[in-house]
Amino acid sequence: MNTSTPVQWSRYTPKESLQQFVLWLAFVALTVFCWQVMNEDTMWFFVVDAPNQFSDISSRMWPPRWSYLEQLWIPLWDTINIATLGTALGVVIAFPIAFLAARNTTPSQTIARPIALLIIASSRSINSLIWALLLVAIMGPGLLAGIIAIALRSIGFVSKLVYEAIEEVNETQVAAIRATGASELQVLSYGVLPQILPSFIGTSLFRWDINIRESTVLGLVGAGGIGLKLQESMSILAWPQVTVIFCSILVTVIVSEWISAKARAALI
Repeated sequence: MNTSTPVQWSRYTPKESLQQFVLWLAFVALTVFCWQVMNEDTMWFFVVDAPNQFSDISSRMWPPRWSYLEQLWIPLWDTINIATLGTALGVVIAFPIAFLAARNTTPSQTIARPIALLIIASSRSINSLIWALLLVAIMGPGLLAGIIAIALRSIGFVSKLVYEAIEEVNETQVAAIRATGASELQVLSYGVLPQILPSFIGTSLFRWDINIRESTVLGLVGAGGIGLKLQESMSILAWPQVTVIFCSILVTVIVSEWISAKARAALI
């Protein structure tokens, strides 16, 4: 008769369990430390009073001043133009950068690829609002600063996703075209480009959709668009006008998402 104690199954060994406990303990300690640092200068009186302030502002925002909508058509059109032209400029610049950054298409692993990756990282690390703030200081206020800010932000986003798609192409198809004696340009045109074109189109449309939302706030720093009207209304505490601006931005974003979805379905 076997009287041995049955072995109890455990997902982790005692050593792994101890490591997980230490990691979770370190995570909790880090979270508590970050919370203390974050709230070191917090004025809790204003935090406690925030619901009352929100209720007060909300009551002032209603009813909306719909007559103000007549003054928003041109700023809304400017916002759409900023997003569209900025996206187009960013996509045009991002396309060759993506080929320079991809390991399987770059002409130089030591010079061209690091430079392309640096451009991508620089573009992605700086928000479009900061780009606009810098460009307004350099070029002055206006739509051009907003367009270039959107373009600079879009370069990194589009380039990164496209160069990752280039690195994931089917090399068998590329090798078959190269075996026919095709030049490198022909290999890119007939072996790589057809494989990445759906990803490129989808990424560009998705970035345009994002830029519609980002361009609505560029006017806060003087880069034109409906954000300028938002800043003006908030500076004079015209809360009913702010409600109309919020509604117009919401409708614009919804329409842009619908257009983007229809375009992706038609082109991809």
